[in-house]
Amino acid sequence: MTVSTPHDTDAPQPKFRKDYLPPNFMVDSVALEFDLEEDGTTVRAQIEMVREGAAGAPLVLKGEDLETLSVAVNGEARSADGYSVSGDELTIPDVPDRFTLETTVRIHPEKNTSLMGLYKSSGNFCTQCEAEGFRRITWFLDRPDVMATYRVTLTADRAKYPVLLSNGNRISEEDLGGGKYRVVWEDPFKKPSYLFALVAGDLHCHRGDFKTMTGRTIELEIYVEHLDADKCEHALGSLQRSMQWDEEVFGREYDLDLFNIVAVSDFNMGAMENKGLNVFNTKYVLADPETATDGDYDGVEGVIGHEYFHNWSGNRVTCRDWFQLSLKEGFTVLRDQLFSADMGSEPVKRIEDVRVLRGVQFPEDSGPLAHPIRPDSYREISNFYTSTIYNKGAEVIRMM
Repeated sequence: MTVSTPHDTDAPQPKFRKDYLPPNFMVDSVALEFDLEEDGTTVRAQIEMVREGAAGAPLVLKGEDLETLSVAVNGEARSADGYSVSGDELTIPDVPDRFTLETTVRIHPEKNTSLMGLYKSSGNFCTQCEAEGFRRITWFLDRPDVMATYRVTLTADRAKYPVLLSNGNRISEEDLGGGKYRVVWEDPFKKPSYLFALVAGDLHCHRGDFKTMTGRTIELEIYVEHLDADKCEHALGSLQRSMQWDEEVFGREYDLDLFNIVAVSDFNMGAMENKGLNVFNTKYVLADPETATDGDYDGVEGVIGHEYFHNWSGNRVTCRDWFQLSLKEGFTVLRDQLFSADMGSEPVKRIEDVRVLRGVQFPEDSGPLAHPIRPDSYREISNFYTSTIYNKGAEVIRMM
């Protein structure tokens, strides 16, 4: 039994765009099972893998703060000398060209204060996996150019966690007795691991629907804390307008049967475009006439639109590596700018966008933190979620 930890004493080493190499292995499909408990969560992963690189090369996976309970290849358990854990890497030698990898790990969301990977806060389980948070959940090829379909099984106490959500479509729900139940989710479209999401808690659901241009009815569900149940209607309308606009302007129809939004106060980003399960900070979902300004209403509509538009510009069509971050973020900022201009005043929106560019991005460009929209290197990718990547990237793509 081995616990993986990052090399805390080592300074982050720079990564260079010129050094990109495709992975030695690709993933066809992933089946994950989560047993959500109060004092730790067990994660079982079954991963269908195919060799793409050099024959005989070992499988090397990334992981952080994982207690490894078991490793098996094609159903045969590996003993401690059949794999090795060093820092944040699991290495398995002597694997065939096509095989099923099964791992079981133990993680502690209740102690995870990084708010990356799976964490628990205010009584709810939640995830944030962009850019490299999935490796805190299970051993994986945690990089954007490894895309797979996901089937996720969640088991929890029904009284404490009456809502169990993950990516894709809800396939089944089963009562297990003793207060426990199980919900299965399936995402049929391949995605990178940074788009994985899981939410479990006691939340209110605000429902609606949307009829697509081909006549399909999409169920829309917005989950919030019960005390915020009356502040969701504007977010629902914003989502419906976003879906219609993307059909009319870009010809993009939503591809799943269900679209979920979760708004939680303990979320370290503004919002996240996880496939079919967007997670937001409450600031960008909740609005009512008693407390929200016109600017708040516009902000909710713009961010709801931005994350929804990522369904195509970022999710279905994604990055090869993190050096291409602006390819999804800059383009999607442009799309949300065009959407907001169409929903309101085009000249006013353009003035607002240029004010942000001049007030935030210009100083960044003229200071020590200046960087191109496609950097040549970085030490920590989280530091590149900047106005340059988003706002300057949007302007470059607008010119193109």
